[in-house]
Parts: sequence; C-alpha cells; structure tokens
Amino acid sequence: MRHLLSLDDLPQSTLIGLLDAAQSLRPAALHRSAHRPLRGHTVANLFFEPSTRTRASFQLAAERLGADVLNFEADSSSTRKGETLTDTLRNLEAMGASLFVVRHTHSSVPASLAAACAEGSSVISAGDGRQSHPTQGLLDMLTIRQRKGEDFSRLTVAIVGDIRHSRVARSDAQALRTLGVGELRLAAPETLLPERDDPSFAGATVADSLDQALEGCDVVMMLRLQRERMDEGLVASLEEYYRDWGLSPERLALARPDAIVLHPGPMNRGVEIADAVADGPQSVILEQVSNGVAVRMAVLEHLARG
Repeated sequence: MRHLLSLDDLPQSTLIGLLDAAQSLRPAALHRSAHRPLRGHTVANLFFEPSTRTRASFQLAAERLGADVLNFEADSSSTRKGETLTDTLRNLEAMGASLFVVRHTHSSVPASLAAACAEGSSVISAGDGRQSHPTQGLLDMLTIRQRKGEDFSRLTVAIVGDIRHSRVARSDAQALRTLGVGELRLAAPETLLPERDDPSFAGATVADSLDQALEGCDVVMMLRLQRERMDEGLVASLEEYYRDWGLSPERLALARPDAIVLHPGPMNRGVEIADAVADGPQSVILEQVSNGVAVRMAVLEHLARG
C-alpha cells in the first residue's frame, strides 16, 4: 500500500494488520516513546478545511514516530496567489517531505495529488469532500474491536444522522462490510439518507425510525448534524431533529445493555446527542480520540516502510 485514500478497496488482511499495529502502538501513542522509526522523514499536513482532532492527532502521531512535521497553512500560502496544489506538493517534496496528509472540501484532491507525487512519496486522505475519511474509519473499528472483540459478524451496528453528506459514515460502512459486520442499520430523516445506489452502503438496511434502528443493537454511531442543512431546507428545526433523531438516555435503553456509543466529533450537544449519553458510561467518544493517534501512527509507519 503506497497511499491511503479510501477503505473501499482495502483488503481485509491489510485492514486487520493496521488495527493490530495500532493496538500495539497505543502505549507509545499517548506518551513519549523510544519507538521512533520515522526519524529522518518529514510529514506535511496539508489541511484546506478546519480540523481539531484529525490534524492534532496526525501531528502527534508523526512526532511520536520521530518525524519532522510541517503544518501547511493554506490561508497564508502561495495557493492564495494562484499556485496549484500539485506545484505546492512538488515544492514541498523538493524540501524533503515525503508523507502528505491531505484534507480538502473536494473529493478528488487527495487522489489527484497521489497521482502527481514522486515515486517515494505517499498521500493519506484526512477527509475529502463527502467521499472518504479512512483513518476515522480505522479508529472507529479499533474502538469497536477493543470493546466488542474481533468477531464483527456478531454485531448489529446503527449509523444515525446526516448520512448522505458524511464521509465518516461511508468509511465506517466500508470498513464494517470488510470486517463482516452482522447487520448494518441506517437511520436518518429521508432528506439525509444516502442515495439508494450508493455503493458504500451496500447491504445496509434503512430503519423507519430511530427507535427501530436502536432496538437490540450493539454499536450506535452518531453523526454530526451539519447546521447548513437547515439553510438548505433539509431539516425543519434543531428541536424537531432532536425529538425524532437525537440520542437520549431513554432511547439508548432500547439498545443492548452493553451497547457502546460513538461520535466522530465535533458534537452538537442537545441536537444529535444528549449530554447524559455523550458523557455517560456507554460512551466511547474519548476512546475514539485516543485511538486516533495510534491508528495514524500505524498508517504513517506502514506507508513509510512501503
């Protein structure tokens, strides 16, 4: 594997190998460590969208592995003067950067940069448009595996919220299918469901209501309601959305007693999830954040080795 742009075509053996590597790297991810195999490498974080968790965890992951880190500031770069992204990448390559972490609003950008980069360089998508967020999908799978074991065929998973516009939902669904999930349920207002022919959600069932989606499930993946959907008329009001699709303690009681709750962040508390759930004993949201550093360490190390 030279680049990581999507989980759609990632072989199961590679996906599981990355999860195994991330699990073994977890102690080094949270503290300074002697494990520094990327010493001499330079990682360039090219973020053209705002980010907190993803950008910070990629920076920490690279530093934990001993790499030099270049945080590219799009607003103060020559792209504002008309320089193409390809020229930006090639100039950074000329300075010695070889691992590029790219987040962009357009789905095609990471793939086009991967096609243009030099032979010894690698590109990782850190979120591209609505299409893919592969490292988020990996860290979600690691979090589920830590709590529920390696046999995903026993699990019923519900993805709830703005699925149509969510790159996280697509990467999660792709990874769950690769790992052989028992049942994948989708729950959202009609306007926020994916297109029926969206291949990312092949095999998933659409629930008629949130209550139906939660009934007896093992894992609940909540998604952020992107508030611009209200301006587009896709959601009537935040109050109605929470009434029909928000995860409250009462609704969570419909799931299995040991069900876990995930959320990729940032959360809209009181809109898609109640405080009592986000901060409650079944929430693994902060575990996801911790696992993000370990997963990104595993991906960077894997690509650098390749």
